[in-house]
Amino acid sequence: MRTPRGTAQLLAALLLAAPLAAQIDRVTGRAFATRSEVIARQGMVCTSQPLATQVGLDVLKQGGSAVDAAIAANAALALMEPTGCGLGGDLFAIVWDAKAKRLHGLNASGRSPLGLSREALLAELAKLGVKTIPPRGLLPVSVPGAVDGWFELHRKFGRLPMPRLLAPTILYANEGFPVSELIAYYWDRSVPVLGQEPGAFLATFAPGGRAPGKGEIFRNPDLARTLAAIADGGRDAFYRGEIATRIDAFFAAHGGWLRKADLERHTSTWVDPVSVNYRGYDVHELPPNGQGIAALQMLNILEGFDLKAMGFNSPDALHVMIEAKKLAFEDRAKFYADPEFSKIPLRGLLSKEYAAQRRALIRMDRAARTYDAGNPALQDGDTIYLTTADSDGNMVSLIQSNYRGMGSGVVVPGTGFGFQNRGEMFTLEAGHANDYAPGKRPFHTIIPAFVTKDGEPWLSFGVMGGAMQPQGHVQIIVNLVDFGMNVQEAGDAARWQHEGSTDYDAPRMTSGGFVNLEQRVPWETKAELRRRGHDLRTDLGGYGGYQAIRRDSRNRVYFGASESRKDGQASGW
Repeated sequence: MRTPRGTAQLLAALLLAAPLAAQIDRVTGRAFATRSEVIARQGMVCTSQPLATQVGLDVLKQGGSAVDAAIAANAALALMEPTGCGLGGDLFAIVWDAKAKRLHGLNASGRSPLGLSREALLAELAKLGVKTIPPRGLLPVSVPGAVDGWFELHRKFGRLPMPRLLAPTILYANEGFPVSELIAYYWDRSVPVLGQEPGAFLATFAPGGRAPGKGEIFRNPDLARTLAAIADGGRDAFYRGEIATRIDAFFAAHGGWLRKADLERHTSTWVDPVSVNYRGYDVHELPPNGQGIAALQMLNILEGFDLKAMGFNSPDALHVMIEAKKLAFEDRAKFYADPEFSKIPLRGLLSKEYAAQRRALIRMDRAARTYDAGNPALQDGDTIYLTTADSDGNMVSLIQSNYRGMGSGVVVPGTGFGFQNRGEMFTLEAGHANDYAPGKRPFHTIIPAFVTKDGEPWLSFGVMGGAMQPQGHVQIIVNLVDFGMNVQEAGDAARWQHEGSTDYDAPRMTSGGFVNLEQRVPWETKAELRRRGHDLRTDLGGYGGYQAIRRDSRNRVYFGASESRKDGQASGW
């Protein structure tokens, strides 16, 4: 016989499996949430690793700015979550400047090696017997932009000296920290795949021949020395000094193409975020070479539908959202690239008129198997996302990544970090906007986001996870604006992800792709979507990771949320 406690657990499980139970709690009438929002007045830090959150929060308590906290937390994540980010990766950020009352965008992504011509790349691929840029090894490595991104942000908005911001991570790297649960899982998956690449991957990330398990203490003294050199010598220690010299020598000795000249030439770019208005809220993303404008295109299309009346996770609401994604991603595959190498019809892509044309292609009774890219007027990967806010009202939306998991698998001995494999995202289709060229930024998936309302900051947020990111951004905005959820509920709500669109490395979509749904989507919705022709699948993971801070300007408080599917934490003071 079951105990009363066992009966309660069984009933809870049945409720979670029942239609709509995952969306609306039948006792409170509220949307499902794993925890309450964190509410604080002086500042907030939300990251995907609790110790990194505390590092950022300590910086705020010492008088640091939101940017200071973001840099310190990102450095900690480079040590504690190497499965998603690190000094060998790229960075993008959107900063709300409370004094100037405006947003600043930073593109700190790196470029392909100058010495690797298209012809040389094709010859290298021929030697390997492949026709696309591989995800591992020396070929997909592009210049890492994250460290320069830290110093650009700090130069403009920092208060505390950089050595103080890096000191906590240097201490953790030397003395060790306990590895958290989900990160340990992904770490263990990466080691067998990447341990065969040249360099010190196994010596750095698998001491003793295996990945550290949950709760085990991990140390990275090489990374501590690298960070200490950066703290002492600034960004030039990384891009012009001994670290750059060591990188150059390693790549030259192992047949790679990255050189000190590429590092010396690297610069980040300050850009103006682009935005669309969605039902009174201005949603801001960064322009390409990232994919943020895909979220804006989707929102423009969805604005013509009454999603609130359709109902959360109803067949109609999910149908139009999935179709809007398909439409936006056809444009993504055709137009999104490094703007220094191709003209992107940005204004046309984001116009309401163009959205109306694209919206008219959606049939409510049938899922489309294929769409063409539009003709606007010319005018899984792993990632970390974090957001911070300070007592002066400054807010930071920052995303940083190695691209696929722990990156290329290439670790220069003595440095303590792996290099990204972002160069894999170039296409080799001659004449394509994202075709490979030396000194060019590849198409990027990582995108920070920000929302303002009536000229005031309202939300800093992001969703990690490759092509899931713009889809996730849209789902968060719709949950907040159309369905009235709070920031924790909006992240906890069941998600969907469409896959199979035309992509930089995939042929034209002709089958309609397929849709992964979290189990908490109602079965009635699934049945109706199948009837309309959607190919539905269930994926237990792959729905991204989310952090958010909402600003209540009237009460002058912050509301923080962290992804319940990850190890993260939102914390304030």
